Amino acid sequence: MKTRAVLDTGVIIEYIDNKGPFHEPALVLFDTIMEGKVEVHIPNPVLAEAFYVSYNLYRSLRMPKPAVRARLLVEWLYRLASHSNLDNGVNLALETSRTMQKYKLALTDCYVLALSKIAGARPIFRRREQEMLKHLKDLEREYRPLFLEDYTDNEPTGSR
Repeated sequence: MKTRAVLDTGVIIEYIDNKGPFHEPALVLFDTIMEGKVEVHIPNPVLAEAFYVSYNLYRSLRMPKPAVRARLLVEWLYRLASHSNLDNGVNLALETSRTMQKYKLALTDCYVLALSKIAGARPIFRRREQEMLKHLKDLEREYRPLFLEDYTDNEPTGSR
């Protein structure tokens, strides 16, 4: 059985940002995905946020046609991701809402967590965000998230 993962926006941005502090572990993760060793899910709100953030990154780097580049990235991610009835619909919306009520996290983080629960997958984030820290033990117990920050020499934001 393949390992399953749900990606957060920060993981995608680290992959495209060669100078990002967690670029190397993101690169290893995407290589593993492209080798077919990991089945990846990406919720639609993460795709939308990835377009927005990548567009701004490309624009700040003065790359030509940042909107085209951002669109191509999102289209590639969409094709890369596994799509099934797990990815959409009322069950995902309800589980996302339950997660928001319980943990008071950002909407896209809750989508990642909810889809990971529905798909039996590991949620992958760039780092432990400040709003996650007060619920970290519960999040780790319920979702078993992975954080790119744990696979670098950079200082982690939370304790394990």
